[in-house]
Amino acid sequence: MSLEVLINEDLKQAMRQKDTKKLAALRAIKAALLLEKTGKDVSSGEIPEAVELKLLQKLVKQRRESEAVYKEQNRPELAEEEAYQAEIIEAYLPKPLSEEDLESILKEAIAQTAASSIKDMGKVMGLATKMVSGRADNQTIAKRIKELLGV
Repeated sequence: MSLEVLINEDLKQAMRQKDTKKLAALRAIKAALLLEKTGKDVSSGEIPEAVELKLLQKLVKQRRESEAVYKEQNRPELAEEEAYQAEIIEAYLPKPLSEEDLESILKEAIAQTAASSIKDMGKVMGLATKMVSGRADNQTIAKRIKELLGV
């Protein structure tokens, strides 16, 4: 089942249950998907799964950043709303990798690119992000690669 169909089904269910908080999060996802669908990169009308993952990650990141700002400004009710929406959106993302799995994938990427120093970071990052495919954020990947390359 595509993400769009899944979101529409969950949207209907949230409407029936009158769950306004969940409804707001689902509507944000649907709006982002519609914007992406009408964009120039999608010619067939279907959004590729990789683009959907990036879109969901972007939405989660936005919510987490907003939550931090609201906490900083002493607005706990707004921070709570952003945290709730981030949790709803994260439910549609694949399960994150464990530390051990991530490390083994990164070691494999380093071996494939024959990286030996920080100068090869770009090659490793490019391959690693494809191998991980949305199951870990780039910040974590970069940090682990630096550790593995001995920086």
